Amino acid sequence: MKTIQMTIDEELLAAVDTAVRDLGTSRSAFLREALQRALRARQIAALERQQIAGYERHPVAPDEFDVWQDEQVWEGVA
Repeated sequence: MKTIQMTIDEELLAAVDTAVRDLGTSRSAFLREALQRALRARQIAALERQQIAGYERHPVAPDEFDVWQDEQVWEGVA
């Protein structure tokens, strides 16, 4: 691991410290997890944008999946 220095406003730091105390963890662990989640959310958003762009380039045809309609099984639905 590498030690870093960062600037954070006092209100946000107070909120972090409250969360850290409630969770029984450290600032470092809390911030690592928050950063990992933010990076994962960013990755998911990029993948979603790629998927949207793909469907915009190649839209689903109105009857493209009709062949599978009778194969679906919905429990409890008549």
